[in-house]
Amino acid sequence: MASVSATPSANPQVHGLFDPASWTVTYVVHNGPGSEAAVIDSVLDYDPKSGRTRHTSADQVIDYVRAHDLKVKWILETHAHADHLSAAPYLRTQLGGQIGIGGHITRVQKVFKGVFNLEPGFKQDGSQFDHLFQEGETIPLGALSGEVMFVPGHTPACAAYRFGDAVFVGDTLFMPDVGTARCDFPGGDARALYASTRKLLSLPPDTRLFMCHDYPPTDRPVAFESTVAEQRAEDNGVAYLKIPLNAL
Repeated sequence: MASVSATPSANPQVHGLFDPASWTVTYVVHNGPGSEAAVIDSVLDYDPKSGRTRHTSADQVIDYVRAHDLKVKWILETHAHADHLSAAPYLRTQLGGQIGIGGHITRVQKVFKGVFNLEPGFKQDGSQFDHLFQEGETIPLGALSGEVMFVPGHTPACAAYRFGDAVFVGDTLFMPDVGTARCDFPGGDARALYASTRKLLSLPPDTRLFMCHDYPPTDRPVAFESTVAEQRAEDNGVAYLKIPLNAL
């Protein structure tokens, strides 16, 4: 996992770790050395050929946290991921903190229990997580204060997390030259995704948006940070803002 630091900001500081195997970015958000921190969308390395997992990517998160004397209070998931495994349980054993996800994860569990023929005892109440967030809920993080934003469409349970001027959007948005999330998973909804995109692009223009993935074209390096203004300036962003919702 290659380390790439995001644009500096006093409130909050954001550190991104890009995993080239899954094209995923894991974030650590905090308020400086010695402060409380949240880890967002962590990666558990998985080899599909052998069926084995490794902690290489997660250990880099741990190294960063310990090097900056951070106190992890939250290990957050923006949604249930289909393209990588989560290292959240492992990070909790190493760093502490609570694992949190949007409360609508229960809808995903109900659908996926049938799709994947999970065991009869599989719980569909979200009890596998420490905390289920509701829309608008505050996330306490020392001097920082986070806010939960429900952004369904990719999955019914997608949530974005807003800390100061930084919003972690999960798969709802990608870099402007890549587009938005796919909607063909069980429970996906293009209409809901459109509304969620408008919700994010209605934030102040200088709001920083941090993507869960980047799938860059061949003419640019990996990038995972943009702003509301940059997204709106692209053709896709303008279209999202101008097309009436009832036109879909």
